[in-house]
Amino acid sequence: MNDGLKKRLLLFCALLASCAAAAQPQYAKADSLKVADLLWQARKSPSAHTNYMLYFGRKLQGIPYVAHTLESNNRERLVVNLRQLDCTTFTENVLALTLCMQNKAYTFKSFCDYLQKIRYRGGGTPAYTSRLHYFTTWILDNTQMGICREIQSSTPPFTAVQTVQASFMSTHPDKYRMLKATPQDIPAIRAMEKEIEGKKYRYIPKEQIKNTKLLRQTIHDGDIIVIITRLKGLDTQHIGIAAWHKDGLHLLNASSIHGKVIEEPKTLRQYLYEHKSMPGIRVVRVAGM
Repeated sequence: MNDGLKKRLLLFCALLASCAAAAQPQYAKADSLKVADLLWQARKSPSAHTNYMLYFGRKLQGIPYVAHTLESNNRERLVVNLRQLDCTTFTENVLALTLCMQNKAYTFKSFCDYLQKIRYRGGGTPAYTSRLHYFTTWILDNTQMGICREIQSSTPPFTAVQTVQASFMSTHPDKYRMLKATPQDIPAIRAMEKEIEGKKYRYIPKEQIKNTKLLRQTIHDGDIIVIITRLKGLDTQHIGIAAWHKDGLHLLNASSIHGKVIEEPKTLRQYLYEHKSMPGIRVVRVAGM
């Protein structure tokens, strides 16, 4: 074998190895052990009435809040990280665990498969341009796959309409480490933004978020609460899980304010009134709940 052919063969083998590595989930041993333990605990005390979105969300309380954990690679991979969570990865991990329980699929591989299905368009192979970066896109894709549905109504408490804005990523690629490194992906991100830009959704304004029979009938424990925003170019600002207390609706979330996963001591109404950029919420319900 001549040197030129040998060099090309080595490069080809290196490329294959790189592609194989990219196709494998990225996780630490602590992550796989955590998933196995959570599923084992849930199976140990089975109940037909268990709300698994609340159950697993509460099990993850105390885990540190860390932003941008999906932006840590040079090439997109399925990142499994239950040691550090932001509001979206918290919600995705809780949902993946819930799907495992609903479908009696109790392996770490099943968890990874569900996480990939949730996070990427059509549940396809991980790629930066197929990750569901905007939560409106996330809702649409997961609704199409039958994983969830958005609650929409022309009657109270859905008394306001959001016209979606989506341009922040394509106009601020420097805010995203992986996108900054691959500017050739910006047109595909812009195309994703255009798919949802201008779409209209009914939402519950913060003025309507009260401890009433109507709101308790409308929002259920374990629903995904999607807080919309007035920030330019973004559709949503924060995500969490609905948890009803005696004094009203609270948010179970990965909080940058508290620096960890926490069930907010304040009601959601109080929380929203402390943030002028948050006019209200959209509501997403997991199938089967």
